[in-house]
Amino acid sequence: MDTTKRRSVLQRTFTPCLRQDMTDGYKHLGEKRNEVILLVILTVSDARLAAREEFNRSRQPSLSHRQNVERYKKFVLLPLSKRKFCQECQQLLLPAEWENHFGHEVLTDITNAQLKRPSQILYPLENKKTNAQYLFADRSCQFLLDLIIALGFRRVLSVGTPRLHELIQINGCEEQQFNVKSLLLDIDFRYSQFYTEEDFCHYNMFNHYFFGGKVAQEVCRKFLHEEKGEGVIMVTDPPFGGLVEALAFSFKKLIAMWREAQEEAHSSKEMPIFWIFPYFFESRILEFFPSFTMMDYQVDYDNHMLYKHGKTGRKQSPVRIFTNLSPSMIVLPIEEGYRFCSLCQRYVSSENQHCEMCNSCTSKDGRQWRHCVLCQKCVKPSWVHCNTCNHCALQDHVCESVQVGCFICGGADHKRSTCPHFSMTRRAYQADGKQRQMKNKKLKMGTIKKPSVKQRKMRVLKGKIKNKKE
Repeated sequence: MDTTKRRSVLQRTFTPCLRQDMTDGYKHLGEKRNEVILLVILTVSDARLAAREEFNRSRQPSLSHRQNVERYKKFVLLPLSKRKFCQECQQLLLPAEWENHFGHEVLTDITNAQLKRPSQILYPLENKKTNAQYLFADRSCQFLLDLIIALGFRRVLSVGTPRLHELIQINGCEEQQFNVKSLLLDIDFRYSQFYTEEDFCHYNMFNHYFFGGKVAQEVCRKFLHEEKGEGVIMVTDPPFGGLVEALAFSFKKLIAMWREAQEEAHSSKEMPIFWIFPYFFESRILEFFPSFTMMDYQVDYDNHMLYKHGKTGRKQSPVRIFTNLSPSMIVLPIEEGYRFCSLCQRYVSSENQHCEMCNSCTSKDGRQWRHCVLCQKCVKPSWVHCNTCNHCALQDHVCESVQVGCFICGGADHKRSTCPHFSMTRRAYQADGKQRQMKNKKLKMGTIKKPSVKQRKMRVLKGKIKNKKE
């Protein structure tokens, strides 16, 4: 929106509010004040808009997906001695670009095997809430692929699972009878250097946004609609710090895209999904997908210190598979200690014992849970029943009843802010703090002038003279 349009919008929005309760005699003063305020808002808005646009430009990839594909075709034709990858820029280098990367850390002699496993060349992204890349260990990745093949799926929509996508692509190249395809949707645009536009879409799973626009969206739709939507499964491994609600919104959009290929008689069918997430998010996931079940299989990662296979007790990986498929269909490896519970009709971990009172294998974290008669449910082995809180908790927890009321005197009839013992000086200090915040805000907006150095010195000098007289 240009400045003229924004000015008219702001005038329509703010002028009626600023003019209300004014008498006719002061309207001309009010109009001048309105002009000053509008000018300040426009100046701040323009500055923020320019800063945002500059920030967005700085984050844009220097090359498009198509350009990266063309560069890859040239790169694979180079002899092994001329194949280089800049670790600092995270980019495949053609001979003409070597000079621009002088002094950078560069990998040389990049083999075809390395090009097929880009996740082993690229540095993992580390922002836990938006694009944290914890990459599947080979054990978990192979288990997922074996399970997908055993269940008869022929296409995998890999949302944020580059390791699984790599494994499927490698098997597709090496084995002629291998008939599983994969499409990778990922926020990490660096993968566009290694995959074509039919194999990779730059995608944000938190707002269902395809950076490639309608072309990329059509690639995804075409992939989901093959064979009238039959034989496809979505496997997703989102960042654990992300909002479940936002992820559920995007996944439902992908499900809706898949349903477009379904006949009216099957419009209520659900697209098969493996959602890989920590077990303590179970209630949040079930809130948006009530048909999902959590499996006991512990997913482990190569580049995470804690989420490793083979650990015991509380150190076990908390990451599980949530799925809308029937639990009886998911066969877990017996050699890793999983067993089939005939009462629950599903595979569970070795220490997950069936509770007759709950009529279920209740453990979530891999340890054997115990049943609490008072809570009428199974709880963690380290928890005890608290009569004050009326539920089970850790033995050294802080009871809920203590947290109600005033933190200063312990009174239950008021809060800390209205406590009679709350010092007057503290309240005065808080009031001064609010005044300082307001003043700083006005300074930032430009509505009052900041005193010069000379004026500040004069004020200090006057204060000293006044103190001497007193």
